[in-house]
Formats: sequence, C-alpha cells, structure tokens
Amino acid sequence: RRRATARPSSAPHERTDHFIFRLRVTMFACTTTSLTASAFAPTMPKTTAARRAPAHARTTPVRTHARLDSGVGCFGSKAGMTQMFTDDGLCVPVTVIGIREGNFVTMVKTEATDGYNAVQVGYDVVREDKLTKPEAGHCKKAGTPPMRHLEEFRLGSAPEHEVGARLVPTEMFKAGDKVDVRGATIGKGFQGAVKRYGFSRGLMTHGSKSHRQHGSIGAGTTPGRIYPGKRMHGHMGNDMTTVKGLTVMRVEDDCIIVKGNVPGKKGSLCKVTGTKIVGKSDGGASKAKKSQKVVVA
Repeated sequence: RRRATARPSSAPHERTDHFIFRLRVTMFACTTTSLTASAFAPTMPKTTAARRAPAHARTTPVRTHARLDSGVGCFGSKAGMTQMFTDDGLCVPVTVIGIREGNFVTMVKTEATDGYNAVQVGYDVVREDKLTKPEAGHCKKAGTPPMRHLEEFRLGSAPEHEVGARLVPTEMFKAGDKVDVRGATIGKGFQGAVKRYGFSRGLMTHGSKSHRQHGSIGAGTTPGRIYPGKRMHGHMGNDMTTVKGLTVMRVEDDCIIVKGNVPGKKGSLCKVTGTKIVGKSDGGASKAKKSQKVVVA
C-alpha cells in the first residue's frame, strides 16, 4: 500500500513575494495602457456625438485616391457573340451588347456638394416592388422609372448632365470608336491549380501518385509557413474585369456591336465607356491633377 505523503507547502515569504511580483506586473500593464491612450487622445473623439459626426464636420477627414472614368458611358446586357463581314470581305467575331430600357441619369454629384464629381446612371427598368423603398424613392425623386442597377461614373471635371435625362447610345458612340467594356467574368466555382493557373500536371503512369496536384507549397523549418499570395486551388471566376480598346462595329438604339469578346455570360451587365488613355482621355484628370481626392466617412 502506498504511503500518503503530504505535499510540502511553500514558505509564507515565498507566497508573499509571488503576490508582490504579480501586483507589480498588473500595475505596469495599467500604466502602459493609460500612457498609450493619452498619446492618442488628441486624435480620438472623446464624445459619442463627435464620433458620430458626419465626414464634412470632422477636423481631420480621411482622404483617398479615386479611380476616374474617361467619361459618362452607358450600360447594356451581353446578348451573345456572332460574326460580321467587313467591306473587305473579312469575317470578324463580334459581341452584341443589348440595351434594355433604362440609362437614365438619376443623380449628379459635384465637388462642391459631395466632394467629388460623378454622374449616377440607372439601368434595367423593373417593377417598383422589385426594389427596396429607399431605392424606389431615389428613382422617383429623380423623375425616372424604378431601375435595378445604379452606378456612378467618376469624372475629373464638373459634369454637365441633368437629372432625369436619358442617355442614347447612338449619340454617345459611333462606328470605329474605341471603348472599354467592364463586367463580371463567368464563375467557375472551386477549381484546382491546374485549371485555375495553368500548372503542369504530374505523370499519369509509372506509379505516380500526384497527377493534378500543385506540388510543394514551401519549405518546412525555414520559413515554416506559406508565403501570402501563393497560387493554390480556390474560387475561380466571377471577378470584375475590363477589356480595353474594343472597336465599335455598329451602334443602334437597342444594341452596341463591338469587335472581340467581353467578360460575362449571356445576360450579364456590361459597362461601356470610351477607352481610357492616361494623359489624353482620363476624365479630365490630366488637366488638373492625376487623381481626385475623395473624403471618406
């Protein structure tokens, strides 16, 4: 039978020293926290009203550089691809971008009122019950029918458009113009590295166990981690992409036909603007400044 041995208790002075040590550590942590808070006190709002103040009422606004468009464009829906024959007899692959009812100016923003210049355009007229009450009220205030999509065209200079005006594609583009088309690419779901990035596959015979695996992702002990940005398997597609410099083949009231392909599947939203050339057609930014500073709340 084992003998029950009493565990020797620590001496009273050892317990007292440990308590004093923990007390000193706690006091040091509290002092460091108070010093840190006092160092940032001038930049942090002290009251709830100051923290909830709008952006234009703050003394130190946050500024960021906004991307500018070459000008005000229009929206359309990808109808599909076909081919056209030129006067020289060449067969050219083209994409038809259908124009549904819409392309109304719903809001005009200026640097004096909103801190930046932009024109908000609505597209794709729908029933009012398809939108939320704020969205439907916004369109009603602008004097336009309820529309599904609302997006801005940021400009470098003050816009001259009027709220409620309709944008006609035949007045904005003509055959031979260069345009940029922006849209969401076709979603491919979760894909491996071979399909997603074009990695080479392994051997399919001779006892190979790694046919379509991506291989090594890094060393072991050094660095002992995976570097950020490592190309691996994951979600593929459904990304916003801009195809630049497409040639307009034909423009009608209900469609725009461009040479080449545009991102997205049939029925996807396409944003058509004049091609953007830095220094020439960058929305007027090259005349005043390279980028526009926008106050962010």
